[in-house]
Formats: sequence, C-alpha cells, structure tokens
Amino acid sequence: MPRSLKKGPFIDPKLMKKISKLRVGDKAVIKTWSRSSTITPEMVGFTIGVYNGRVHTPVYVVENMVGHKLGEFSPTRKFIRHGGKMQKDLETGKPAAAPAPAKK
Repeated sequence: MPRSLKKGPFIDPKLMKKISKLRVGDKAVIKTWSRSSTITPEMVGFTIGVYNGRVHTPVYVVENMVGHKLGEFSPTRKFIRHGGKMQKDLETGKPAAAPAPAKK
C-alpha cells in the first residue's frame, strides 16, 4: 500500500542532500543504501548506485520511474535457471524428445 498523502513520500534526507549538490548532466554515481526512498522529479537525469546487499547497482533515473521506489530497479536475488533434463537440452541446443503418443 502507498504511504498516506498526509505524510508524503519517503525520501532519505541524506540522498536528497547529495542530489542537490550535483548539477543535471553530471556523470557521478550517487551511492545509496536507501532502497525504500521514492523517486522524485529532482532525481531525473542522475545515476544512483542502489545497494542490493552485495554491490551498488547503477540505476539511471528517467521520467517513467517517478513515484516508484529505488529498490524496484536493483534486484536482490539472482535467478540462475531451473534444473532438469529439459532445461539441459535447451541450453545445449539439442531438440527435446517429444513424448510418444499414447496407444489405444
């Protein structure tokens, strides 16, 4: 659920201070650990390094991201693949054997 309108969106004050020091078009990556901060129009055009628990993932902020949280653009889990024989055949390029038709 979104935060109440009375309180307004959560934005880390330390992050806003870092953004206000830079000019639009600067290529510097702003590191932050605040994944729960809401993206505001002031952040558009900057690259923010969002921490995912292991590394800072660079996120270039565009207009469509306004209103979303920073953590949405820095996944914390890495999907490798599903296992099994079918997956192995797909990766090696072998055509998977079709199941034999049922006898009547």
